[in-house]
Amino acid sequence: MIKILISGDFCPIHRVEQLALNGSYDKIYNDFINVLEDNDFNITNLECPLYNGRGAIPKTGPNLKVDESLIKSLVYGKFHLVTLANNHIMDFGYNGLKSTLEVCKRENIATVGAGYNLAEAHIPFYKMIKGKRIAILNFAENEFSTTQDERPGANPLNPITNFYDIKEARSKADFVFVIVHGGHEHYQLPSPRMQETYRFFINAGADAVIGHHTHCFSGYEIYQGKPIFYSLGNFIFDWPGERNKDWNKGYAIQFIIENNNITFKIYSYIQGDQKPGVTLMVEKEQELFDNNLLLLNQQISNTLQLEEKFQDFFQTRINSFPVNFEPYTNKYLCELFNRGLLPSFASKRKKRLLLNIIRCETHRELLLKSLND
Repeated sequence: MIKILISGDFCPIHRVEQLALNGSYDKIYNDFINVLEDNDFNITNLECPLYNGRGAIPKTGPNLKVDESLIKSLVYGKFHLVTLANNHIMDFGYNGLKSTLEVCKRENIATVGAGYNLAEAHIPFYKMIKGKRIAILNFAENEFSTTQDERPGANPLNPITNFYDIKEARSKADFVFVIVHGGHEHYQLPSPRMQETYRFFINAGADAVIGHHTHCFSGYEIYQGKPIFYSLGNFIFDWPGERNKDWNKGYAIQFIIENNNITFKIYSYIQGDQKPGVTLMVEKEQELFDNNLLLLNQQISNTLQLEEKFQDFFQTRINSFPVNFEPYTNKYLCELFNRGLLPSFASKRKKRLLLNIIRCETHRELLLKSLND
């Protein structure tokens, strides 16, 4: 029997960082350490570089990093592999990535999903465990962290390239796990595009697909006899103001390989809430979680309902995009525009032009190259 545990976003900042700097690792993991000790191989997503220097890259969203010494918190948690294909691993550029790779190597924690160029970033991780060869592939949706060429960065989500990588891993390994960092933040369901893509990875040869990034847990489905977990939620990610919310709930998956079959067990927890670390759910919390997970699974299994839910989600975000095509940059002016109190300077003709540039693959290809350059 082989037990492999996969957890979501590990970003030991704020109160967790202080616990780690004080050596109070037991207060980070609490009773969850018993879960971690019960596996042959533990994997988590390292959502920030381990780096003591400066040099935050220009980007949208926060630039995250923690002290290099926090590698000890991963060692204490008995993690063997960290996935690095995420939207924060390049927050401090080449030096931040280099430091992370070197610190992990020094502590015998393997990495996958990022490298000094695209060729390195997309190399799968292979591990022999009790006579079975396990392959781990790691992709991230394309934000400021992914690489497309000789520059350092994370392994990008590219279904065509990913397909061939999965096929190759399938030919070399007994079991193939695909871990993807992507999805709509704070939305508990996959979009129809995500479901299509993750199912495609199963068709390519993956034995399981596991997602994270959304800062909330999602449901799962069994497709072609293989599990797809659309988001595990945060694992350890302390954030001020996020208390008693979906941000604070998540689960890890223990995959059990026996007689060439894969089963799994879900371990749900509370993290970054009143206590900064992670603790297993108590009975009442577990009951609410189970009911929520069941509902999410039902919605995922119904294609029409999933589309309807995504349309509802879109309506909550419908005002967040048009302002990007306007000259307003001040947050107060943007809010006034969203309330209809300031005029639009983008004509219908301009919007049709933008639609055509973004929607058409050929036009978008040149647009992305222009913006990247």
